[in-house]
Amino acid sequence: MTHSHLPHNHGQEIESLLTNLPKSIDFANISELFRQLSDCSRIKIFWILCHCEECVINLSAMMDMSSPAVSHHLKLLKSAGLITSRREGKEVYYKANDTKQVQLLHDMIESLTAITCPTHG
Repeated sequence: MTHSHLPHNHGQEIESLLTNLPKSIDFANISELFRQLSDCSRIKIFWILCHCEECVINLSAMMDMSSPAVSHHLKLLKSAGLITSRREGKEVYYKANDTKQVQLLHDMIESLTAITCPTHG
């Protein structure tokens, strides 16, 4: 779609915007990622795992949540590709994936904490 095909001409150079517009699937993927982070407990677990590797039992204690509840959040974070796990004997340890996407999300959470929580830090 070019500028000349828009119903209204507001004097903006819209062609380059439309040329560079990401695909609908890209927006759908971003929406899904934000959906995974739409729960405050999940954001907190993700934030913790960006800073350390931890097991379900310790995460449960940190979160003051049951192990099954924490495991549910971990499953969703893992399916979104945000965290990874490794088994050592009977224990499973979780940590944030080492990807640009995870780093950007962590940075975003840190920035939003600074903006929305003025007493933080």
